[in-house]
Amino acid sequence: MKAVLSLLLFALLGVVQALSSTGSRLLVVLEEAAEKSKYSKFWGDLEARGFELSFESPKSTTLSLFKHGDLAYDHLILLPTKSKGLGPNLTPNILVDYVNKNGNILLALSAEQSIPSAVSSLLLELDIALPPERNALVVDHFNYDVKSAAEKHDVLVLPAPKVLKPGVKNYFAVDGLLAVPRAVGQVLGNASPLLAPILKAPATAYTYNPKEESESLEHLFAVGSQLSLVTTFQGRNSARFTVLGSAEMLEDQWFDAKVKTPAGAEAATANELFAEKLTAWTFQELGVLKVGRLQHFLNEDLGTGRNLTIPEFTQTYDGLYRIKNKVHFALELSEYDMDHFVPYSLPATDAVQLEFSMLSPFHRLTLQSDSQTANATIFSTSFVLPDQHGIFNFIVNYKRPFLTNVYEKRTVTVRHFAHDEWPRSYVISGAYPWITGISVTVTGWLVFVAVWLYSAPAQDKTKKSQ
Repeated sequence: MKAVLSLLLFALLGVVQALSSTGSRLLVVLEEAAEKSKYSKFWGDLEARGFELSFESPKSTTLSLFKHGDLAYDHLILLPTKSKGLGPNLTPNILVDYVNKNGNILLALSAEQSIPSAVSSLLLELDIALPPERNALVVDHFNYDVKSAAEKHDVLVLPAPKVLKPGVKNYFAVDGLLAVPRAVGQVLGNASPLLAPILKAPATAYTYNPKEESESLEHLFAVGSQLSLVTTFQGRNSARFTVLGSAEMLEDQWFDAKVKTPAGAEAATANELFAEKLTAWTFQELGVLKVGRLQHFLNEDLGTGRNLTIPEFTQTYDGLYRIKNKVHFALELSEYDMDHFVPYSLPATDAVQLEFSMLSPFHRLTLQSDSQTANATIFSTSFVLPDQHGIFNFIVNYKRPFLTNVYEKRTVTVRHFAHDEWPRSYVISGAYPWITGISVTVTGWLVFVAVWLYSAPAQDKTKKSQ
């Protein structure tokens, strides 16, 4: 009976377990409880995926992102607020510390509500700039919804991004059109490799402040593809921060709305599926890489072109390597897909590389995906150690957009040849002239000594008189 109850308990725990690879605790910061009903479908989707939602007001005195120095919540959603600030518990420094401790944040903006200075300061820390004018939004006179924005043109209708970068996996591709109402455009800095735009504004879009219609449009904040409507930031610790320019994209009315473009194309929005994929990536249900077994061993009996099989992968080598040894290196790489790990599928134009380095790399080799297990891909290679003894490192440093960073380092010692390991001179064909010269020299010396010993001058037998 106890065994049956235990099995039922584990089954229930498996049902309620979050799909995220980092945890299930999700905090939603919402100023007015009445606005919670606007996002009922969004909350329902998150709860169906196993997240434990907690709602707090930014003005709450009990709100805290940390408990006993650790994260109190694994993920955070910040919705627009009418206040000028987020309160003492959500300052930019606290939010940066939250990301540094591997917390994930989804920040939603709205042009209808003024953006707190704390949010602007936080985004500047990430090299993301917002329009200086309050209530500035993105408009487009060629890509808008005819039904809901016939005059203002502030509800953009855009196709979902199909290709983000060549050779980069796109976790946000959906079929259909996206409705982006009253979005706040962002301009990204060029210096940070950690930033990546997900959804860019069309070439005909620009920022506009409807409350200052008399203002000249000659000096615009940004236009066209300079504006990012959805931006992602992934820290060096793989924590994720997503900026959604339009919080209204998450509302129920836009999850099942029908939009119509000026060209006459009419379709239902794909906002619900896009929101699911965007939150899945932000909360680390997608694009999470994991290194399984990593091993290196002597490969003297194997050719450098031989593929690695599963039995060979269990070998280990704890001794010292010697210069010019043949070595085999292999590691397992898995990718988290919503609720389980699957073998990592490498894009066609991408490669996982191995560096064998001391102070600088002596070898930089491409790892080949030789085989797969049930939930991992095995990448391996064989190579000959350099003719240099010392302390070396096997390093795999794989960093790609929208994927968690992989950095693995193993330190080994490479010794020189022992005295009895050097090949004999008669084995080396290039040493034959030297061996011949030495032989001739020794032979000539022996002949000279023999001749000198047996060629002594005859002694004079006459006695010398005194």
